[in-house]
Amino acid sequence: MSSGPGADSAPAHNLPDDNTTTAAPSEGRGTFASLRVRNYRLFFAGAIVSNTGTWMARITQDWLVLSLTGSAAAVGITSALQFLPMLLFGLYGGVLVDRFPKRLLLLASQGALGLCGLALAVLTLSAHVQVWHVYLVAFLLGMVTVVDNPARQSFVSEMVGKGQLANAVSLNSANFQSARLVGPAVAGALIASIGSGWAFLVNGLSFLAPLAALLLMRPAELHRVERAPRAKGQLREGLRYVAGRPELIWPIALVGFVGTFGFNFPIWLTAFADEVYHVGAGTYGFLNTLMAAGSLVGALLAARRGGSRLRMLVGAAMVFGALEIAAAVAPAFWLFALLLVPIGMIGLTVNVSANSSVQMATDPVMRGRVMSLYMMVFMGGTPVGAPLVGWVTDTYGARVGFATGGAVSLVAAAVIGLVLARAGGLRLRFELRHGHPHVHFVQRERLTTAA
Repeated sequence: MSSGPGADSAPAHNLPDDNTTTAAPSEGRGTFASLRVRNYRLFFAGAIVSNTGTWMARITQDWLVLSLTGSAAAVGITSALQFLPMLLFGLYGGVLVDRFPKRLLLLASQGALGLCGLALAVLTLSAHVQVWHVYLVAFLLGMVTVVDNPARQSFVSEMVGKGQLANAVSLNSANFQSARLVGPAVAGALIASIGSGWAFLVNGLSFLAPLAALLLMRPAELHRVERAPRAKGQLREGLRYVAGRPELIWPIALVGFVGTFGFNFPIWLTAFADEVYHVGAGTYGFLNTLMAAGSLVGALLAARRGGSRLRMLVGAAMVFGALEIAAAVAPAFWLFALLLVPIGMIGLTVNVSANSSVQMATDPVMRGRVMSLYMMVFMGGTPVGAPLVGWVTDTYGARVGFATGGAVSLVAAAVIGLVLARAGGLRLRFELRHGHPHVHFVQRERLTTAA
C-alpha cells in the first residue's frame, strides 16, 4: 500500500549525491541476487527464450524487407513503424498499466507478440508475403509494445521488491544483451539453410516460454502494489507527477538525448564498415558482436553493484559521449573496433542507471505511467533522431555523424549534471591532491563554513 505520492522518492535536495541509491539488503547482495526470488527466476528464464527469438526476428525482418524491395530506405521505414506507436501512444499504455494487474496485461501482450510472429511466419512460408504485410506487422508489434514495455518494466518491482530492484533491472539488461549475441547468429544460420519463414516461426513459438513463466508464478508471493482507479485526467496526472520531481524529469531528459542522438549504431556501423574501412558484411557483424559483448559486461557489472546514483548516470553519459567522439576520429580499424567494447559497456550503464533511478524514485501507484514516459522518450526518439543523424552522416560523412551523436550526449550530460547539482545545493570544488587536480561536488554550506 502506497503511503502517498512520492512515498518512495528521495528528497530533491539530495539529488546529485545520494538520491536513488538502490543498494540491496546485505543478505541479498551479489551479481545474481534477485534470481533467488522464484517468480523472478521464472520470468528471467522465459525472457531468455523470447529475447533470443526477438533478436532473430529483427535480423530476419530487415533481411526480408531488403530482399523484397532492394531498398535500405524500406528497412528504415519498417523500423520507424515499429517505434512510432511508442512515440504516439506510449503514455496511454502507462495509464493502462497502472490501472490493471500487470501479470494479466503481460499474459495478453506476450500472447499478442507471439501471434504477430506466427502470422509473419505463415505469410512467409506460404510465399504470399509482401512488403506491406511486414509494415503492418511491424506497426502491430509497436502497438502491443506500448503496453508490454511499461508493464514489463514496472512488473519487476512487484516480483523482487525495492531492495532487489536495481539488481533485477541490470539482470534484465544482461538477459537482453545475451540474446543479442545468440539471436542474430541463429537467425543467419536459419535464413541461409531453410529460409526466413522458419526463423519467424521460431520467434513466434518462443513466446510460449514467458507465457508459461507467468502462469507458473505464485501471485501470493508478488509484492502488493496499489492500482490506480479509473478516473479522468490520469494521463495529465502522470505528466504533472514527473514535471514536479527533478529526480525523475532530468534522468528521463538525459536518456532522451542519449537515446535519440547517441544510440544510432546501425547507421554508424554500417557507414564505417562500408565507407570508411571498406570491410564486408562479416566484419560488420563482428563490430555488432563487440558492442553486444561490451553491453553484456556492463549489465553484469551493474548487477554486481546492486545500486544506482544519479551522479553515476551523469558521469557515465559524459564518458559515453567522449568515447563516441574518440571512436569517430580513430585512425585505424583496430582502434575503432576496440573502442566499441567500452562504448557498449558504458552505454548499457547509462540505460540501467537511468532505469533503476527512475523506478526507485517513483511511487508504485504511478510507476506504469512514469515508465511509459521513460520508454516513450528513450525508444520514441528513434523515428526523430535516426533521420537527422542519418542525414548528417550522408552529407558530412560517417566520422562527423558519429562525433555529432557523441557531442550531443556529452553536452546534454554536462548541462543536466550542472542543473542537478544546482537543484541539490552543490557546487564544483577544485583541489590539488598529491599534485594532481581533483574536481568534485560539495554542499554550498560546507563551502561557506570553510570560507
